[in-house]
Amino acid sequence: MIRPLLGLGAVALLAMLLALALGSVNIPPLELWQVMRGEGSVLSRTLLIDLRLPRTLAAFATGGLLAVAGALMQILLRNPLADPYVLGLSGGAAVGALLAMLAGLGTLLISGSAFTGAMLATLLVFGLAHGTGSWTSSRLLLTGVVVAAGWGAVITLMLALTPSYKLPGMLYWLMGDVSYARTPWLALGVLVLAVVVILPLARNLNVLARGPMQAAALGVSVRPLEWTIYLLASVLTATAVTTAGSVGFVGLIVPHMLRLVLGNDQRIILPASALAGGTLLVLADTLARTVIAPEQLPVGVITALLGVPTFLYLLHRSRG
Repeated sequence: MIRPLLGLGAVALLAMLLALALGSVNIPPLELWQVMRGEGSVLSRTLLIDLRLPRTLAAFATGGLLAVAGALMQILLRNPLADPYVLGLSGGAAVGALLAMLAGLGTLLISGSAFTGAMLATLLVFGLAHGTGSWTSSRLLLTGVVVAAGWGAVITLMLALTPSYKLPGMLYWLMGDVSYARTPWLALGVLVLAVVVILPLARNLNVLARGPMQAAALGVSVRPLEWTIYLLASVLTATAVTTAGSVGFVGLIVPHMLRLVLGNDQRIILPASALAGGTLLVLADTLARTVIAPEQLPVGVITALLGVPTFLYLLHRSRG
């Protein structure tokens, strides 16, 4: 159980070192080592410590948050192709962030507005799906899809009415862009705390993944556990969207691929998702910074280019 996590941890560390070394200005390994020891030139220290390290950590935290949220959503909806954005959280966050951008608010207030929008979307979906009775996974899924479509219409209307000089920043945010992340510490803290909270529930999650009736028969409190999963996945997704905008496919692809390789034991899948999701987004962001350097691509473009063929392959494989 520990060996796969150690391997993923080593790969994550190598990906971070690669992200620190590569960019519009490449840093040789010797210079990178000197900066890590507190030496090196002033330019290299500024480039690594002030610019690349926070962005790399933010990318790792965002990818980990999305992957863990995806793993939880796939358990909650009992659908291996579920995605953390499926309940319309990214749409609510996008509306909140775009309203803040239109109002000319600062970065901190934009992040706060995005988080507020995501949590409002969570309450809206849960309220509509619950109605006057209890909700089921299919009812929750359908409600989320409809609400997400509504958010999409609102976003389109806002973009159509926005002055042209404000559109580039808004579009980059919608496509996912880690360069907006000013500090990674909140996202990293939420990721670590979520994994610590979830791991004691892993055995019950293994049972719940087999179905609510089987879980109830084995003594699991199904409804409180489902509420816990829903709230945790919502907070993780809202934090990720607040940090880097809408970055697609990480929460869908990573947990599903890990289950194909490591099995379906949540004691392994959940921490492995945090490490693998973080690694994937760090590598994608490195590619986004270097492929047309000194220009940069939104990291969401890279994850979409990687995620679409992978999703189609998994869909074909699951059908077969």
